[in-house]
Amino acid sequence: MNRKQLLILLVIVVVLGVFGWIRYQQNQASWQGSTQGGGKKLLGDLPVNDIAEIVIKGGTNELDLVKKDNLWRVKQRSDYPANYTEISSFLLKLADLKAAQTEEIGSSQFPRYKLLPPGPSTNTAIELDLRDQSGKTLKTMLLGKSHMHKMEGRPSPMGEMGDSEGYPDGRFVMVGAGAKTVAVVSDPLSNVEAKPENWLNKDFFKVEKIRSIAATFPAATNSWKVTRESETATDWKLGDVKPGEQLDSSKTSGFSYALSSPSFNDVLPADTTPEQTGLDKPTVVTLDTFDNFTYTLKVGQKTNDNFPIALTVAAQLPKERAAGKDEKPEDKTRLDKEFRDKQKKLEEKLTQEKAFEKWIYLVSSWTLDSVLKERSQLMAEKKEEPKKEDKKDEKSTTQVPPKIEPAPTPTAPASKTEDKK
Repeated sequence: MNRKQLLILLVIVVVLGVFGWIRYQQNQASWQGSTQGGGKKLLGDLPVNDIAEIVIKGGTNELDLVKKDNLWRVKQRSDYPANYTEISSFLLKLADLKAAQTEEIGSSQFPRYKLLPPGPSTNTAIELDLRDQSGKTLKTMLLGKSHMHKMEGRPSPMGEMGDSEGYPDGRFVMVGAGAKTVAVVSDPLSNVEAKPENWLNKDFFKVEKIRSIAATFPAATNSWKVTRESETATDWKLGDVKPGEQLDSSKTSGFSYALSSPSFNDVLPADTTPEQTGLDKPTVVTLDTFDNFTYTLKVGQKTNDNFPIALTVAAQLPKERAAGKDEKPEDKTRLDKEFRDKQKKLEEKLTQEKAFEKWIYLVSSWTLDSVLKERSQLMAEKKEEPKKEDKKDEKSTTQVPPKIEPAPTPTAPASKTEDKK
């Protein structure tokens, strides 16, 4: 390459650089000049404390989060308690949401940003409607497509280098009915969906210190009951043992902690019938504890790896403590206080867990698998004895080693004198 060619190449590089810089400035300028400048709060002074209802629409789905008696509830799930912490943090996030960039667009560009009104068509937004106690709309917001942070020069899943889709680092939104200003916010708001199950309070009952477990199946031969003698015992005993039955300890080892921390995936609507879930002919699992709690679970038919369950909780809590023999006064005072404190906690636990009796839950199969085993599945496998025919075959095929005859004793040769005779 001579000097003239090098000079021409440098000029081309400079021209391309200037052109690229001009295009960048034009793009940046296109995101300015809207009525809402960058950095301003998108929803203005949002009265968070006045919000009593959140309506989220996406596609053909609708979700209503309603505040009742200072508790957030999910309307589509028979007013089941919503996740208060998640809703509170979400509203505070909205109040502080800022527009990083804004631009005036026409309605023809709405599909490009997925800002069409919710409906069955494509390129539609998620509509967020914030209302007060009277149902009056305080703020309306459309959430469009995610703003992607491109990952340049990173290897693709096929092992090639190039630009990828990246990851969402923001979202295109519009505020207000009939708005034409699209803004980019720095939060993708990915958890805002019209899915009731995503907003439920997932706190649930907990079974502690199990004393016995009984499973009653529609087919009585599958039913069983096991017990243990103390909280620390690891050996479970089978009730009503039949000839030849022996529990497999490896299959009952998890019983001590069964349902110690269960969870659920969803709550069924109130209009769901027992026939639809199989709860008209349920399997009943009963768990008794050393704290005198009894949990009764009615389990329906498995669907999509979930079991529908209905729960009842009862407890027989003693009101007084039986004093020990030769108990000293100072010990009595301490033990009485410990007893009262424990009973108070148990009473609070009973109140909290009885509140779960109002709804039908969808629980994952792995949560219930350990207590839904049929009777035969809990038994140790029997070793099959060989059949009589097999024993005869063994005898017939057994080879008897040949009998070894002792070698003949060699005869001593006759002497020469005898030969002469």
